[in-house]
Amino acid sequence: MDKPIHTHRFRYRCSITKLIFCWFTILLAFFFFFLLKTPSSNANRRVLPSLSTWENVVVQSAKPRDNSTGHSVLVTGAAGFVGTHVSLALKERGDGVVGVDNFNKYYDPSLKRRRSDLLLRNGVFVLEADINDSEKLAKLFRLVKFTHVVHLAAQAGVRYALKNPASYVHSNIAGLVNVFEVCKSANPQPSIVWASSSSVYGLNSKVPFSEEDRADQPASLYAATKKAGEEIAHAYNHIYGLSITGLRFFTVYGPWGRPDMMYFSFTKNMLIGKPIVVFEGPDHGSVARDFTYIDDVVKGCLAALDTAEKSTGSGSRVEGPAQLRVFNLGNTSPVPVSEVVSIMETLLRVKAKKVVVPMPRNGDVLFTHANISLARRELGYMPTTDLKAGLRKFLNWYLDYYSESKRESV
Repeated sequence: MDKPIHTHRFRYRCSITKLIFCWFTILLAFFFFFLLKTPSSNANRRVLPSLSTWENVVVQSAKPRDNSTGHSVLVTGAAGFVGTHVSLALKERGDGVVGVDNFNKYYDPSLKRRRSDLLLRNGVFVLEADINDSEKLAKLFRLVKFTHVVHLAAQAGVRYALKNPASYVHSNIAGLVNVFEVCKSANPQPSIVWASSSSVYGLNSKVPFSEEDRADQPASLYAATKKAGEEIAHAYNHIYGLSITGLRFFTVYGPWGRPDMMYFSFTKNMLIGKPIVVFEGPDHGSVARDFTYIDDVVKGCLAALDTAEKSTGSGSRVEGPAQLRVFNLGNTSPVPVSEVVSIMETLLRVKAKKVVVPMPRNGDVLFTHANISLARRELGYMPTTDLKAGLRKFLNWYLDYYSESKRESV
């Protein structure tokens, strides 16, 4: 007589149960075996806290080639124009570099991503974070004892303030304070080099602009936030002993530049046959800028970092007065915008379709002209790139970059 089907099922279930129990017993035995064996295999072994992937990358990126001579530098705004070039120069000479950037949409973020990719290929990791994120910045300082901070993150541009004024307060004032707060709480405190601007001279009519000149008549909100930043730097230097150097940049240009800059937009429009708008001053006067090539500015930034003294604070104790400096980084050769257009026409072999209009009251000034005698004396700063040579390098980069981008999109 055949046995009932349910008996076969019962025996089948018993077999499965025994099999599962056996496997579980074996796995449990292995677990306790390794748990008990591992510590005794090396009694002196340190158990390090586990780090996430990005934290490990940060630690590696921050390591200088030579610990005895190299610096560990945090660069904010690292995917920006100046930030990318400064980060590359620091890394190339052997310093450890970690970047921070929020990749905002003030201009095409894809350009910032491409700069970040370039940095990563050269051993510089850029963490996507906002400088107002206190927790993220503090975590970076827990991971790395940065010797220096190069603070270049900011909301740039003069005219954009008419559309989004809050962004300037958020980045250039609140963001700066947040960076200083993290730095003053670090132990040891880093030395700080940060980007001010030639815009702080505002409506000053004395030329060339010198660091001792008055800078209390800003022509734009951007200029006002940068001047406020200099006053904030004074306060943190005085109260907390932070070593702080401010750099007033004069119209920086070159490869990997910002699309909102005049020379960049002129190039784009001239190549596709669109008109370019050229501003003129009262009575058809010229508008001039002290154009400074990026490589010269980078040399000034590195010289400022190398001559920066150590901060004197530690926690709530300040051991003595700390270094506080401001330098002009310009080219000392203002060039009228009309001459810039002529140089570009020659280099591109394209005739510009110029539309000349009076300069609107949007925050721009008629001219900038840097007196660099202080930077020359204290930093050894001496720009060597004339405008035509610098524009040729920029245009070669522009044509290569956008032809490559077009090929990739196809």
